[in-house]
Amino acid sequence: MSDQVTRKIKILFAATEAVPFVKTGGLGDVAGSLPRSLNAAGAECSVILPKYASIPEEYQEKMTHIADFYVPLAWRSVYCGIEKLTYQGVDFYFVDNEAYFKRDGIYGYYDDGERFAFFSKAICEAIEKLPELQCDVLHCNDWQTALATVFLREFYQGSEACRHVKTVFTVHNVKFQGQYNDKVLEDVLGLADNPTASSQLYNGYGTIDYMKGALCYSDVITTVSPSYANELQMPFYGEGLDDIFRRRSLQLRGILNGIDTDLWNPATDKLIESNYDEDSLDRKAQDKAALQRELGLAEDPARPLIVMIGRLTNQKGLGLVRYAMNHLMERGTQVAILGTGDKDQEDAFKYFDWTYGDQMVARIAFDNALSHRMYAGGDILLMPSEFEPCGLSQMIAMRYGTLPVVRETGGLQDSVVAYNKYTGEGTGFRFTNMNADEMANCVLDACEVFWTDKDAWIKLQRQAMETDFSWSRAAGTYMDMYHSLHPEIGR
Repeated sequence: MSDQVTRKIKILFAATEAVPFVKTGGLGDVAGSLPRSLNAAGAECSVILPKYASIPEEYQEKMTHIADFYVPLAWRSVYCGIEKLTYQGVDFYFVDNEAYFKRDGIYGYYDDGERFAFFSKAICEAIEKLPELQCDVLHCNDWQTALATVFLREFYQGSEACRHVKTVFTVHNVKFQGQYNDKVLEDVLGLADNPTASSQLYNGYGTIDYMKGALCYSDVITTVSPSYANELQMPFYGEGLDDIFRRRSLQLRGILNGIDTDLWNPATDKLIESNYDEDSLDRKAQDKAALQRELGLAEDPARPLIVMIGRLTNQKGLGLVRYAMNHLMERGTQVAILGTGDKDQEDAFKYFDWTYGDQMVARIAFDNALSHRMYAGGDILLMPSEFEPCGLSQMIAMRYGTLPVVRETGGLQDSVVAYNKYTGEGTGFRFTNMNADEMANCVLDACEVFWTDKDAWIKLQRQAMETDFSWSRAAGTYMDMYHSLHPEIGR
């Protein structure tokens, strides 16, 4: 070990969204929180993302222009500016190209394949050209940054700045892979004459798959929970890529996501009615009463209030909830739903809202402040997902002493310990199959504890609230992984 160098390992975290600049899903939370915890754990971590027009002006005004250059993209030579902003001790770099990123939305455009190929190539160019962006590990996230791992190996191995960079690729949701007509291979990627690259980018359906390229090229593949890492190797969950996950299983690691425990803290949350912690749980009743009044539900402390917060899509197991709704209403529960999503799901829950009066309410909206009040005021959080790579709602709910009822899949299985009535262990309730009756029975089992054994319920709440879901827990695991890629860099 005499040749070991002791210094901070340098990580460049590539993502297409990060709190507080832009967010559409869980990736934004990860990219906004994990780098800060990595720096606290001893890394030198920076973040690079596109400069979208939707980034609030208060942040854009504070950005400093540090460089500009042209990015070769097949036959194009495309302008790229690099802006910098330091936020909460983390350096954020923004790739500026108005033709690609000055738009009303983030995703869903006809040229997304070209937009994010440009972003991936710009990352490689920035590493090569800018000393402050040179890194030991390039950590890419989801299909929009996947090509950076491919480009780095195929175009930049002659560069001293890029030659020794190791790559990590994180799968947040394998359903979204970045699949395009094979014309992009020549017209956008410039890899048509490279049989090694093209063979690893083609999927079995005659299209180019950006995520598949990253799965083949990256030094390490991670995903956002240990159980999801196992599920990805199964045909049902792997979305056509399960054979690659099995082949690269030795390079595949599942690391459970965390949450921002400062933001989600019932003891200090300014958006809720009454602050509390595990030693003052009696105050949570005030949050429940205030939430019932706000939502037009019967103000009744004896009725278990079941909340659901998030996207209204089939993936979330909402078909089970719709099937079981009448049964839950007959048993005297209350249900409150917050979110937006598929129109048929929105319409179904609007109908239930109209039908069940002060027992059920559906708020079809994105409302961050209301989500805080629902986490604080609910008794039970219901998450019957068909699949769930990680899930954050169940962790947030536990932080607020709202006990989750979840299906045993992905991160739900890894984060929620099932209640054992004989030992008192547990932090929530779990069921196994995509079956509405099984889900309803699990919900009502939780309600039975709520109704008949207050001591057991309070014990479960405290155990849930004491569970460590901070990013500092996950950061240590990531640091071990990064150092395994560069054992010459000591801590």
